[in-house]
Amino acid sequence: MGATDATPACVSATSASVSATSAKLVSPAAGDLEPHAPAAADAVLPAQIEPATEPGEEDEFDVTEGWETRSDGSASADSTIYAHTYEHGRRYQSFKNGRYPIPNDDNEQDREDMKHAMMLELMDGELFFAPVGDNPQNILDIGTGTGIWAIDAGDRFPSAHVRGIDLSPIQPTWVPPNVDFLIDDCEKDWLATDCDFVHFRFMVIILKNVQQVLKNAHESLRPGGWIELQELSAEPMCDDDTMPSDDPVKRMYSLAGEAFAKFGMNVTLPKHLHDSLQEAGFENIKCIVKKVPIGVWAKDKTLRLIGLYQKMAVLDLMPALAGRPFEALGMSQAESQITLAFARKALEDTKVHRYFHYYFWYAQKPT
Repeated sequence: MGATDATPACVSATSASVSATSAKLVSPAAGDLEPHAPAAADAVLPAQIEPATEPGEEDEFDVTEGWETRSDGSASADSTIYAHTYEHGRRYQSFKNGRYPIPNDDNEQDREDMKHAMMLELMDGELFFAPVGDNPQNILDIGTGTGIWAIDAGDRFPSAHVRGIDLSPIQPTWVPPNVDFLIDDCEKDWLATDCDFVHFRFMVIILKNVQQVLKNAHESLRPGGWIELQELSAEPMCDDDTMPSDDPVKRMYSLAGEAFAKFGMNVTLPKHLHDSLQEAGFENIKCIVKKVPIGVWAKDKTLRLIGLYQKMAVLDLMPALAGRPFEALGMSQAESQITLAFARKALEDTKVHRYFHYYFWYAQKPT
């Protein structure tokens, strides 16, 4: 894929074995990839995940070891914006208070780090699919959260300067010497220039002005630089009719979608980013779509581990939904807790083959 290839393309994959190299080539590999070049469609969906005849137990995996990212070098990260507010026993950032309806406390930070481990499994150990080369010098991580992706990128590219940007000052104090963090609002003007790569993960559905953010990213990139958005479309799907129409998990996410809309957010926007990227000035727009099982029902062992991570992330999100999101719908605490209890119980049923679609969009600023 070169700078002159301006044809939008989508690649679908069902396994966790897609590497950055195969994404660059956009060619089939061992039956996992199917190349597509639709004229206007946003994405072509991957094939159905094969369920296990007897799904494994959750305790077949040890998810408490082996995923923490550590750094050899260190330098101090600094911020003076450390004020918080507390609601229903959960902590929220005060900077732009009310913008993001999910807490930033230790429980939420643990959930974000677990999702990083899940993404490494899903992406076969890669941090991104965009063909940025082996020596990027200036990397931005927008919505960095705990900073775990930025720290990992700093370790993998020691000659690069990696900056993480977020509304919450929850990043660690000691980080690689080439990594720093800035508390800022990405929907306002950016100061960064001449970037090789701008990375987003789980950000699109919480942005109120996606087009402005993509424009900011375009202006901050050097000619030929790349952007990548790694996004979850937050609607449970099913291919084999095992998920009933009144499924409690599906209902919970439907309510969550309505709630986030009250905050000006769209939880299914990741499906429709092609035109937004093109309008922002990007070319060579590519997309990889992956199915992520919710729970341990898949036959493939790697997908079962990914599914376990995803289920845990859903379970850990539930208490936060009972706060600001469901309150925005006018739901009482009793109604919220009943809704979550039914969803929690439904998640234990491995005969229901729910999954999410994950969209990996990447595109290039013209040279």
